[in-house]
Amino acid sequence: MRRAILFAVALAFAGVTGPSAHASARPDYVVLYNFDGKAPLADATGHGHDLTPVSRHGGSYATVARGDGRALMFPEPCHDEPCPRIALRAVPVDDLNPGRRPIRWGASVRLAADETTKGENVLQKGYSAEGSQYKLQIDGAAGQPSCVLVDDEEPTIHLALSSVSVADGRWHALECRRSGSTLEVLVDGVRRGAATIPAGLSVRNRIPLSVGGKGSFTNNDQFQGALDEVWVSIGQ
Repeated sequence: MRRAILFAVALAFAGVTGPSAHASARPDYVVLYNFDGKAPLADATGHGHDLTPVSRHGGSYATVARGDGRALMFPEPCHDEPCPRIALRAVPVDDLNPGRRPIRWGASVRLAADETTKGENVLQKGYSAEGSQYKLQIDGAAGQPSCVLVDDEEPTIHLALSSVSVADGRWHALECRRSGSTLEVLVDGVRRGAATIPAGLSVRNRIPLSVGGKGSFTNNDQFQGALDEVWVSIGQ
């Protein structure tokens, strides 16, 4: 019943969109997942970075209506292990590594107040402990988005935390921006947090791009709400 109510809320707030909701990919996108059509996990840019699910303990996703398109619903909160786990992964390729170049990445999310945890991963490439990383996540019970960068030689975690929550049952467009020595987090087009990073920070790894979690293992930082318009732009 709660999910049915949230589906109705999603339609009511369908006008709150990402950078180009349910439209063709912009030329600067290296990847875009809008979850529409007969192949919802296909890369809408045509670059071939299609997603493949990895799951455990019955973890799955559902497609739900959002405006004139579709969005993905991830597993409900679970507090008694074993819990359903699922992540969507693209094969690792070099054109998803920004190196030292400017990079922007983001997604549209919808979370209820009871769908937050200590950390939910929306989009990431790489791990903080190895191989470098860029990541968008929802931090903590308050549901505050944050953007993370980790260098490929120095494993310091650089984090820009939003000053506002998105755990209110409505759609919000989230964006991370790295340019030079600045990392920013934007919510619905408004800058809500920033961090200073080394100007030479480089992200380059052979780890898959992952959506909705780190993997299907325990403590995978499972995303638990609805997700749409996941995208990455490099060099702009």
